[in-house]
Amino acid sequence: MRLTTKGRFAVTAMIDLGLRQSSGPVTLAAISQRQQISLSYLEQLFGKLRRNALVESTRGPGGGYTLARNPAEITIAEIITSVDEPIDATHCSGKENCLGEGDRCMTHDLWAALNTRMVEFLDSVTLKKLIEDQLAKGLRVEDKPTLKRAIFNMPGVKASRVKAPNSVFALGNAASEA
Repeated sequence: MRLTTKGRFAVTAMIDLGLRQSSGPVTLAAISQRQQISLSYLEQLFGKLRRNALVESTRGPGGGYTLARNPAEITIAEIITSVDEPIDATHCSGKENCLGEGDRCMTHDLWAALNTRMVEFLDSVTLKKLIEDQLAKGLRVEDKPTLKRAIFNMPGVKASRVKAPNSVFALGNAASEA
């Protein structure tokens, strides 16, 4: 079976989005930080998810992504196939030319049946179920994303106030008053 990180990450990101969208659009940067997925990779995945009408984007300050439909209506198979992830265990990608020149291998029917079962299973699992599973496991969902800040206060160092002109005009006024 070929289920690469593309499909896994798409499902993980969609669960994260579904858990947090009640407080507004969710940024990819926040998902990236929480799930340890590259931001540029998420941007690629969400472009495909948006084109397949699974998510909607909101631009500008306070923007981000929300689910385009109710999580109960989104299946895991739909998420995986939306990011171009094939659900296929056959060696020939279902083309029935496993041995070349149109010849099938002896186990082709076995792997094709497995494909059918995998699709049926993933089509029976909804995003809502996976969200509920995470909440049942005790996952705490914070209201606001906690992004790491690049600027921080150094312990024991106090900011000093300098009484100096902060512009050329203030400098000119200070010089004329002196």
